Amino acid sequence: MKTVCPICDAAITLPVDTVASEVVMCRDCKNRLVVDKLNKREVILSKAPEIEEDWGE
Repeated sequence: MKTVCPICDAAITLPVDTVASEVVMCRDCKNRLVVDKLNKREVILSKAPEIEEDWGE
């Protein structure tokens, strides 16, 4: 599956087993992205929220 980074417009190829809500990384801008929508025709990515220190506490 192919899509583009919403931040830098770089081409991103996702593995075939990618699922919605999975976090992926753009190789060009190094931003973490969340797969918001995934179907046979389109893939929608958005920037992942920043990890904060208190996550998991």
